[in-house]
Amino acid sequence: MSTIPHPNPAVEPIPQFDLSAQYAAIGAEIRAAIERVLSTQQFVLGPEGAALEGEVAALCGVAHGIGVASGTDALILALRACGVQAGDEVLLPASTFVATGSAVSALGAAPVFADVRPETYNLDPSELERRVTPRTRAIIAVHLYGLAADMDAILALAKSRKLPLIEDCAQAIGAVYKGRRVGSFGDAACLSFYPTKNLGAYGDAGMVVTNSRELAARLRTLRNHGQTAKYLSSEPGWNSRLDEIQAAILRVKLRHLAEWQRARRSNAAEYTHLLEQVPGVMPPHEPGGCEHVYHQYTIRCERRDALQQHLAARKIGSSVYYPYPLHLQPLYAHLGHKAGDFPHAERAAQEVLSLPMYPELRKDQIARVVEAIAEFVKC
Repeated sequence: MSTIPHPNPAVEPIPQFDLSAQYAAIGAEIRAAIERVLSTQQFVLGPEGAALEGEVAALCGVAHGIGVASGTDALILALRACGVQAGDEVLLPASTFVATGSAVSALGAAPVFADVRPETYNLDPSELERRVTPRTRAIIAVHLYGLAADMDAILALAKSRKLPLIEDCAQAIGAVYKGRRVGSFGDAACLSFYPTKNLGAYGDAGMVVTNSRELAARLRTLRNHGQTAKYLSSEPGWNSRLDEIQAAILRVKLRHLAEWQRARRSNAAEYTHLLEQVPGVMPPHEPGGCEHVYHQYTIRCERRDALQQHLAARKIGSSVYYPYPLHLQPLYAHLGHKAGDFPHAERAAQEVLSLPMYPELRKDQIARVVEAIAEFVKC
């Protein structure tokens, strides 16, 4: 494989993600959608939000969608709607964004961490059984980087223990596990529409999807100050509503999502093909029966930090998701965990690196990224 020359000021930067390229393609549609909302002067709990709820629920293969203010709020409200209270325990993977754990903490419950499978970075179902206690009230399964977790085994445990299962689909909208979309397996599933997500708003936004009419009704109450009727609150709730402008923007983007997902998968296949020629680098794994949506294209390399510096010197962006497993976060120091408790999550935190990945990424840019990695490996 050829190598790129030493860093050149004239070389075009390759960002890790590029929202401007997306806006250049759909900006006119976005502006029209925003203008439509402005003309109605209805900004909260209006027709755009209701329409988006139905469209996203249909995409996930479920009956109900409940728009909320963020993906984190989606987790908090889903946990509360499933009965989690202060003093309870919730099982979740040690390798995920801190919001998965902090949503549990926000309710006064305790996160109980489980290790992940080294090849997928997703929850290892065999870890769950030995961590269940009489205080366990729910399980959160995270579909990290856009790849579905092993839902058959996780569901089997949840059902045998009669525990609610919540899917964290923040990075995985549209991903498939054995013919079904993520979001259709758990009692509830949580989506994030943070701007960098595969389906991203122009600010914070989120949604809970569910097949349960009862859960959906409870979530609609919880997101709106606990009100069961106007100015009549039956319980403490939140002010967590997905606004009409964000909903209108997301409806535009949703029309393009399938095309963008195909482009991500094509880009991932190109990366993986080229990386087959590069020793010492592990591309992402896609188990049989799964359709990865590549929110991130995440490789592993033992000299990760040096590789990231090498790429940055060549104007190639990359990111580490995530450099600290949850059990080693200062937030959870009181739980008494130490290095070595969750070895697969810890090793992943030291080795994972997410390469440039977005639908508009060109094949020549992918080739340049891989050439830079190959150059580093030969050093």
